Amino acid sequence: MAEFWEKAFSEMQTAWGLEPTVSASLAAETFARVGVRDVLIPGIGYGRNAKPFLERGMSVTGIEISETAIGLARARLGLDLPIFHGSVTDMPFDDRRYGGIFCYGLIYLLDAGGREKLLRDCVRQLAPGGHMIFTVVSKKAPMYGQGPRLGDDWYERHPGLPMYFYDAESVARAFGPHGLVEQSEIDEPMGGGATLPFIHVLCRRDAAASPP
Repeated sequence: MAEFWEKAFSEMQTAWGLEPTVSASLAAETFARVGVRDVLIPGIGYGRNAKPFLERGMSVTGIEISETAIGLARARLGLDLPIFHGSVTDMPFDDRRYGGIFCYGLIYLLDAGGREKLLRDCVRQLAPGGHMIFTVVSKKAPMYGQGPRLGDDWYERHPGLPMYFYDAESVARAFGPHGLVEQSEIDEPMGGGATLPFIHVLCRRDAAASPP
C-alpha cells in the first residue's frame, strides 16, 4: 500500500484540493468545544486537514506513509509541524497522550486486524477525557461492491487499494468497544460538484470498554 500512495501523491500532487474536508472542520469545532489543545492526525497526507485545528490554536502532529505527501505539506501548504514518516500500522511513534485524534479515511484501507489495531493504538494515545473522530466510507457509496471481493463489505477497488465499507451497524460493532459516542452521515465534496457519502464517528476515551 505504501507504493500505491507514493505513486498517487507523485502523480496527482494536491488533486484533492487545498481546502480541508468537511469532517475536519466539524472535528475542529468539536475539539475546540471540549478544550482539546493537541491533535494527532494519522494519515495526514499533504496536510490540508491540519488547517482547521491550527486555525483554532491547537498543535498538530501527523503520521504519513508517503514521503511525497510530507514534502507537499512542507512546500505547498507551508506546514511546519511534526510529521512522523511511517505506516499507522507501526503506531505509536511517540509516547504522548493527545487530547484529540482525527483520522479521515485511512482506516477503511486496512484489513480487519489493522483496523482493530489502529483503534486500540489511538485509544492508548488519548489523554483522559480525550476524543477521537474517524471518517469512514459508507456502504451507500456508488463504488460499494465493485472490484474483487476480499471479505464482507471489503473490496479491492484498484490493485493495491482495498476498501472496507461501513454502515451504522458495522460502525457500532467496530467503534463501540472503543468509546463510540455518536455517528452521523456526511457528504464530502469530491470535485466537479460530486459528493461521496461518509460516516463521521465520534469516540471518547473514557467511554471505551477498557480504557488503558
